[in-house]
Amino acid sequence: MNSALTVFFTYIQAYYKSTFKKAYFILMCAMLSVILVLNYVHPTLMQIVHGTAWPLRFGWFYFLYLIPFSAAYLLQAFYFGEKKFLKNKHFLSLLFLAPAFFSFRVNFDFHHTLINYIWSGDKAIFWIKCSDWIVRALVLMGLVFITWKFTKTKGEPLYGLVKNNNTRPYFLVLLWMIPLIAFAAVQPDFMRMYPRAQMMWPLQLPNKGLHYYYFEACYMFDFLSIELFFRGFLIIAFMRYCGTQCIIPAACFYCCIHLGKPMGEAISSFAGGLFLGIIAYYTKSIKGGLILHLGIALLMELAGVAAHMYLT
Repeated sequence: MNSALTVFFTYIQAYYKSTFKKAYFILMCAMLSVILVLNYVHPTLMQIVHGTAWPLRFGWFYFLYLIPFSAAYLLQAFYFGEKKFLKNKHFLSLLFLAPAFFSFRVNFDFHHTLINYIWSGDKAIFWIKCSDWIVRALVLMGLVFITWKFTKTKGEPLYGLVKNNNTRPYFLVLLWMIPLIAFAAVQPDFMRMYPRAQMMWPLQLPNKGLHYYYFEACYMFDFLSIELFFRGFLIIAFMRYCGTQCIIPAACFYCCIHLGKPMGEAISSFAGGLFLGIIAYYTKSIKGGLILHLGIALLMELAGVAAHMYLT
């Protein structure tokens, strides 16, 4: 087991030696702490935002993502003394486009009219939720694909979609995650959020078991777009301009998309984003991150079901 996991320690050690600066890291943690505290002190803020008009929602999420993402890059230029990439017009275009892509994905709801036209009542509620994951994932992946098409060099694969045959270490990490997820599953905020499928429990649906599998399949599909964006686009597209310095800004961005989820999950998402970003940087592949992300999501769903069965 240790030999299989050595590859991760090698990547982390290489990143630490080449890029890690304690003062900068502490400053990033402080910035994210302020954002997290504001979010959890005023938990209804997100609900209010979701109730506003589409342009306001888009703008809110755009700046929520842009501010920590761009600040992480600007502060790196100060701490590392490397400012050349900040003068690169291609880098700057991607820097401002990336938060727009994800804000567009978060707020994309133009398919709801069609769903409400086809179904009504509980069926409409169910299929709107499922279609959100599928449609929004496709929208985000489409935007990333278009960007790759216009910026790729000859022979360059779509960000991170390359083979990674050494998958054993990722499954070992999943085994390590089981006790942590089991502990989290008994926490009240976790049980309020997971399993995500609990939203369909009060719905009156025919063949509910089959609908459950539809729901989970749609939920899992969304993680492909998340990995392609955060570990593919934000790492592999940006690394050509600033090398390993792309990892912490991507992790800051990743942390901000977890606002509204259980606090422990939001906090740990920064560490998870760093870990997966380092792996993606050194392997040039998102396959490992996808295995971990899907595996953890599935374990959290199963843990949530078990917690509700035995603790409520």
